[in-house]
Amino acid sequence: MINDFIYDLPVKVYFGKDQMKHLGPELKQYGTRVLMVYGGGSIKRTGLYDKAVKEIKAAGLELFELPGVKPNPSVESVRQGQRLCKEQHIDVILPIGGGSTIDCSKFIAAAACVDHDPWDFFNEKWAPIEKALPIVTILTLSATGSEMDSGGVISNPDTQDKIGRMEPILLPKASFLDPTNTFTVSAYQTACGSSDIMSHIIEVYFNMNQDLYMLDTFMEGMMKTIIKYAPIAIREPENYEARANLMWTSSWAINGFVNGGKQQAWSCHPMEHELSAIYDITHGLGLAILTPRWMEYCLDETNVSKYVQFATNVFGISPEGDPMDVARKGIEALDHFFFQTLGLKRTLPEVGIDETYFDVMAEKAVKNGGTAYAFKPLAKEDVAAIYRMCMK
Repeated sequence: MINDFIYDLPVKVYFGKDQMKHLGPELKQYGTRVLMVYGGGSIKRTGLYDKAVKEIKAAGLELFELPGVKPNPSVESVRQGQRLCKEQHIDVILPIGGGSTIDCSKFIAAAACVDHDPWDFFNEKWAPIEKALPIVTILTLSATGSEMDSGGVISNPDTQDKIGRMEPILLPKASFLDPTNTFTVSAYQTACGSSDIMSHIIEVYFNMNQDLYMLDTFMEGMMKTIIKYAPIAIREPENYEARANLMWTSSWAINGFVNGGKQQAWSCHPMEHELSAIYDITHGLGLAILTPRWMEYCLDETNVSKYVQFATNVFGISPEGDPMDVARKGIEALDHFFFQTLGLKRTLPEVGIDETYFDVMAEKAVKNGGTAYAFKPLAKEDVAAIYRMCMK
């Protein structure tokens, strides 16, 4: 039986090269005082900062800035943004960057409307998010899909936690998606971003609930798009077709459309959040290391049909023969794509991670991520076993 579902995505997207002329009028709908949030300054080197400032000034808006947001954004950046919004009476927030900057801005938008500490949105208090300042985004990295979804992930170095949360009020009002803004993204970050997109799709695709055939074929098409265009973007960083396909796939991989009526917790993301909470590794890299091992660990006679579908429809592997063999060939093909084609490191020791915190991370992954309700229910011992599989 196909479950009922509600799909509502009121995010206006300006896609393409020549859309910045709409930035000022779009922001002006929400007020006159704009907080621009960005990371380490690459937007200044590429000229994107100057383009945005020009449009903001031309619209007669007042600009304030919060630079320095880091990958795996910290709650301290959210606190800084909260203070700025209150002191300067900010009307609208403009993150320019990738998922880290946009995620941080979403919770700044919520924190600006409350008096408590932003970490209360994530700790045991799980404070409600009922109001938020409007957000307009300019994307510079195809990866997290935060430009078109209602969630984000924030880290707390003091507690070594990295926790995600989704709320409809956090959806951006509009997002500017210009593939040329990703031309300067490095080969490494392109590879990590592509594995992140792939993981978003896989987390939904591997599901034994009956659902719309159309959604499975849509996900298979997106995975084939990544497999085709990620290597091209790495070889030819200014290939517009490749960058455009990755950018649009990034948005649709996690904006809720592919979920349909499926109801299932994710697995690899909560496991990876614990890796990057302690070791601060790149999120997409952690997902690449975990995903094939998770697939191998979960494979059994009850779900092998989904693996065969994946191997056949995504990687073109013949369905003939023993289903378990076909399934393993699909896992091997994904492994090859991540570590040979994209050139990412394959094991945790290669990125400086040993077994010291496996038990702690496994316990938090189960607690914070709901893995007991995933594709294959995972207890603490299962998660620790998957971490150990990633050691070689």
